[in-house]
Amino acid sequence: MDEDQKTPSLIRLAREGAEGAPEEARPLDLGLRVRDLRKARGWTLEQAATQAGLARSTLSKIENGQMSPTYDALKKLAVGLEISVPQLFTPPKKAQISGRMAVTKSGEGAAHPTATYEHEMLAGALTKKSMLPYRATIRARSFEEFDGWVRHDGEEFLYVLTGVIKLITEFYEPVEMRRGDSAYYDASMGHNVISVSAEDATILWVTSLG
Repeated sequence: MDEDQKTPSLIRLAREGAEGAPEEARPLDLGLRVRDLRKARGWTLEQAATQAGLARSTLSKIENGQMSPTYDALKKLAVGLEISVPQLFTPPKKAQISGRMAVTKSGEGAAHPTATYEHEMLAGALTKKSMLPYRATIRARSFEEFDGWVRHDGEEFLYVLTGVIKLITEFYEPVEMRRGDSAYYDASMGHNVISVSAEDATILWVTSLG
């Protein structure tokens, strides 16, 4: 079995869906940057100009790209906005708030059964996610039911919902976990989960896709 086949199909498909073409870097619009910083503070043009010790007309021209500020004006702007001068030229990592949200009602997640786990995918309506949340019913009762270790890129968090499980990892002693217990670990480390309770245990799993 090659490395790609060792990656659980649900995670592999989600990771492929999260991939996209890299965005091209764009020159920073200083005027827009200043306006965004001002509005983020809830200031009017007048309030921001007063805070920075600049004329309202000067700040208006800077925001509208009608003049290039002197270094002295940049320093005043930075002090007024309570940031450093370099931060004026550093765009936020996310230019806009996406406002994305997905609600999955109980039992309505897409099912992805396997021989050892039965996954219920959560937030399936969202594409290009940074993490993959899913509810899993643990069918396996022994390590031998798996075709070797499960391993994949990223980090993973699990939270026991019902029953009792045993988390078996490549570099640690197996640990028994009950309802309310959780674990966060490097998913490239071999790992498997089995149920040790009479009923199949259920867990919440969250896998990073970045």
